[in-house]
Amino acid sequence: MAEYVVGLDVHKHRTTFVQQDGTGAVTARGEFATTRAGLEEWAGRSSLPAGTRVALETGTLAFFVADELHRLGLLPVVIDAHEVRAKASRPRQKSDRRDAFELCDGLRRAIYRTVVHVPDAAIRRLRVLLARRRHFVRVQTAQTNALKRTLRATGRGALGRSLRTGTAWERLQHATSGLPDVADAVTGHYAIWDAARRQRDAVEAALATEAVAYAPTVARLVTVPGVGPIVALTALAAFADVTRFPGAKEAASYAGLVPSTYQSGACDRHGHITKRGSAELRAMLIEAAHHAARRDHPLHAVFARLCTRRGYKPALVAIAHRLCRILFALLRDQTSFNAGTLGGPVRRPRRRRSVLAAALT
Repeated sequence: MAEYVVGLDVHKHRTTFVQQDGTGAVTARGEFATTRAGLEEWAGRSSLPAGTRVALETGTLAFFVADELHRLGLLPVVIDAHEVRAKASRPRQKSDRRDAFELCDGLRRAIYRTVVHVPDAAIRRLRVLLARRRHFVRVQTAQTNALKRTLRATGRGALGRSLRTGTAWERLQHATSGLPDVADAVTGHYAIWDAARRQRDAVEAALATEAVAYAPTVARLVTVPGVGPIVALTALAAFADVTRFPGAKEAASYAGLVPSTYQSGACDRHGHITKRGSAELRAMLIEAAHHAARRDHPLHAVFARLCTRRGYKPALVAIAHRLCRILFALLRDQTSFNAGTLGGPVRRPRRRRSVLAAALT
């Protein structure tokens, strides 16, 4: 039976496809609707053998199409869109048909290296909930910062020093009730902040329910000082299947926490971190790295030494890199954190127990 390769250029309404045989000859091309029915109709018309490789770019619809291709017995290969564009034979002559051909021909010739892992449905649900929570946290932060700017502009910056709870916002409302130039701003920003807080609480309740299946794994990850349930779940959702990484170095590179490198001849420069990969995992690890400033943290000695040499922020990035490798090792070996392997005593920092933390204990 002849071997075929297919490339799909997916858009929200229509998908363009190009099909090649093993010699590179184009055997079919055309379009179909980007719906479940459209994919079924195209697969039935094409009569492709089970396990036929189908290439598509990363994008909003990539996982949906990959799921449908799996259901139809085909093998989806999701490729980083940046690499597809970088390796295009005619980058200045872009069209849907040409993009589909580039994907098809590149997959046939095995030129693509950045093949995106398609996680299972449970991990994807976890990612969606974490993304929704992140959105509402950012809405709350935006309202807090906007109000603080308003208060500073009127010479009352001290009033908005801490606005992390609803009680603090209510006290601020009471304190500014007689100040017409800021009272309306406080009321408006608090209304949006409180609505985002309620949505965040609802998402965290759903996240707690979804995360029960991962409770043993989360319990191992939170043994790392500074790592809470949200950081643990973010690492779990980002790494998904840890066996796809050869080692901790590759896991840190996936998080974008490795330095960029330029080496040519006698020149060997190392610059800022690459910031490629999971931005949310990187952000959560930076948050967890702040705990290394405490003297009882097992990485405090490294953090203090780096602070002296490079400054606070570069030291945070370095500690986040180490935490990433530690979390990967715990997931790979299915074990808990052992501070003795790093040297120095450690006391678990006290944390405010959340609904999520209570559900996972």
